[in-house]
Amino acid sequence: MNSKISEKDKKTWNEFLSNDQKLPDKDNFRTETKVNKTRLLDLHGKTLDEANRVIENFIRKSYKEKVHKLIIVTGKGLHSKNEMDPYVSKDLGILKYSIPDFLKNNSELMKMISNISGASIADGGTGAFYIFLKKN
Repeated sequence: MNSKISEKDKKTWNEFLSNDQKLPDKDNFRTETKVNKTRLLDLHGKTLDEANRVIENFIRKSYKEKVHKLIIVTGKGLHSKNEMDPYVSKDLGILKYSIPDFLKNNSELMKMISNISGASIADGGTGAFYIFLKKN
C-alpha cells in the first residue's frame, strides 16, 4: 500500500473536516415499509361466552397494536356435542357461525373491522375466517 498521500487528497480531506454539514447516518436510516402484521387466535374448546369474550379482547388489543389481519380458527364443529342437546341448534350454535354474527352485531368492534371473510385452506379453510382491521 502506498503511504504517500497526494496534495489533492490532503486538500479534499481538510475541506471535508472543515465542513459543518451533517452527513446522514446510514445505519439509522429507516425507510417506511408496509408491514402487514397477522395474528392467529384458536377458539377450539371454548364455550360461546368464553369465545366472545376472548375474541373481543383479541380484536381490541390487535387494533391498538396496528395488526392488519387476524386469523380466527373456530373449527368446523364436528366434535361438538350440540347434536345431543335438543335446545341448541345443530348448525347455528357452533362457533363457526355464531362468532361472525357476534362481531357483526357489536357496533364498537365493527368500527375497528374493515372486512370479515372466509380463510384459505392453508389457514384453516371452512373452520376459520379472517378479520381485516382498519388502520387506527
